[in-house]
Amino acid sequence: MASHYYIKSKKRNLKGVMRFLGLFIAFGGIGLMGYIAFPLISWNIYFAPVFASQSVTVPIPRQRMVSQDNINSLITSGINTLTGVDYTNAHNWFPGVTAANGSQPVRNVPSYTLSIPKLGIQDAEVSTIDSDLSKHLVNYEGTAIPAEKGNAVVIGHSTLPQLFNPKDYKAIFATAYTLKNDDIIQVTIAGITYTYKIYSITVVDADDTSVFAQDFSDSILTIVTCTPPGTTWKRLIIKSKLQTI
Repeated sequence: MASHYYIKSKKRNLKGVMRFLGLFIAFGGIGLMGYIAFPLISWNIYFAPVFASQSVTVPIPRQRMVSQDNINSLITSGINTLTGVDYTNAHNWFPGVTAANGSQPVRNVPSYTLSIPKLGIQDAEVSTIDSDLSKHLVNYEGTAIPAEKGNAVVIGHSTLPQLFNPKDYKAIFATAYTLKNDDIIQVTIAGITYTYKIYSITVVDADDTSVFAQDFSDSILTIVTCTPPGTTWKRLIIKSKLQTI
C-alpha cells in the first residue's frame, strides 16, 4: 500500500501568523487607550466625591472633563510614562526649573521630618540636599525651608489609595487628596515642632511652575504630588501657613 504524506501549506502558516499579529495589535491598542484614559477614570472615582464635599480649585471645568486640551495632555502624560521619565528624581517633575524666584536659601538644615496626623504620616524624612524621591520627600532646591519666611515646596509620590503606605516614599501621598482646609501639617527641625494649617488646595497642569513663586511676607509650606491617584497627569498643590506660637 502506497504511503501518503501531508505537508502543511505555508499559506496556512502565514495566515495563522497574520491572525495572531492582528489580535496582538488590537489588544495592544485597546490596552494603550485604556492606559491613557485611566486618569479620567481615576479622576471620577476619587475626585468627584471630593468635589461634592469640599471646595477644590481646579483649572478643568467639571462639566467638560473630555476636551481637546485634556485629551492632548493625557496623551503627553502617557508618552512621558511609557518613554521612561524617572519620576523618582524630583528635578524631572519640573524640567528647566532649578531655583525659585528670590534668594537661594542656605542649606544649613540637610533634612527634617514632616507629619500629617490625618493621613497617619509620622516623621517622614524630608531632604533639602538631594532629589531622590524613592528614599524620602524632597524640599525642592531654591525654595525656603520651614520655618523661614518664604515658600517651602515639598514634593512626594502618590499612587492608588489602596496602596497607601506612610513608610513607603513611593506611596506616601496616595491619600493626600482627602485633606481639607484647616487640616494640620507638622514639621520638626532641630527638635522644634512647627505647626502649619492648610488654607488652599488646588489642581494644576503638570507643567505649571507657579507653585515655586516666593512670598517672603509669611512662612508657607507647599506639598506637591501627582494626581489623580495612580497617574502623573496633573499636580495636587496643598498650601499651608505657619501658625503663630
